[in-house]
Amino acid sequence: MQLRLSHFVILMASFLMISSCKETSDNAVHFFRYNESAGIATLDPAFAKNQSLMWAVHQLYNTLVETNDDMKMIPSAAIRWEYADDNKRLRFFLRKDIYFHDNTAFPSGKGRRMVANDVVYSLSRIINPEVASPGAWIFHDIVDSIAPFTAISDSVFEIHLLRPYAPILGVLSMPYCSIVPKEAIEHYGKDFRKHPVGTGPFQLKLWEEGQALLLQKNPHYFETDNSGRHLPYLDGIHVNFLDSKTSEFLAFRQNKIDFINDMDPSFKDEILTKTGQLKDKWKDRIVLEKHPYLNTEYLGILMQDSEVGHSPLQNKKI
Repeated sequence: MQLRLSHFVILMASFLMISSCKETSDNAVHFFRYNESAGIATLDPAFAKNQSLMWAVHQLYNTLVETNDDMKMIPSAAIRWEYADDNKRLRFFLRKDIYFHDNTAFPSGKGRRMVANDVVYSLSRIINPEVASPGAWIFHDIVDSIAPFTAISDSVFEIHLLRPYAPILGVLSMPYCSIVPKEAIEHYGKDFRKHPVGTGPFQLKLWEEGQALLLQKNPHYFETDNSGRHLPYLDGIHVNFLDSKTSEFLAFRQNKIDFINDMDPSFKDEILTKTGQLKDKWKDRIVLEKHPYLNTEYLGILMQDSEVGHSPLQNKKI
């Protein structure tokens, strides 16, 4: 099973994942089923600002680079990259075997090859005020304001920085920086949010908002495993939208979903020991995985504003 989950975050925390144990025949159709209690408002990567959106978006699109299991940057749509001597220009050499999903936005409904101009268009779209992407901040005061992105050729893309910026590869791995085709944006307009077209391992099959999201395998996806077998292994992904963690866990127990990334506290003592291990009766029924992941937490304190009024925060000693 190949499910791509990627995060651009900073501090260390703890992650708990529970998946079901079940046997399937080799000829069975393999769908990965999970629940998204927070819902999914859009499948446009320019608005992928939280985890629920990121998980879905990352199945549909590719970025130039991505993070591996060790949180190191590895190629995705780009084969390799190199810095100019001043470290203010970063050049990416793109794969030539990446195609957009088949879609009516293209002539004859056939997806075309992804080229460097698509990267220029996608990244420029993030900082376009008319798009109003919540991800515009990722390039603020970082890229050149006149010519930030350039297509040197169909397979060579270049980003121009105002100054050397070490985290730029991490920025470009964010779902905001997913590569989209101009044809689809122009064809669907604001409805692109529910008609996504990317180059990722899965493509949209059906979306009944608030009910279910169905992604199917992209038969033209470019990635292969170490033995040369084409990815993804899965035939599709099915997302439910149960808004209750209790209902989610009950659906998990009934084998209606395969994975939960959190547990309702009311079930904790039934499933886990005091040391956080599976109780014996559950060991052959579910798989528990715990590992560190990166996360950012912060407290925001409003210091000066007309709304603060007589708040204790006006006292300098506080």
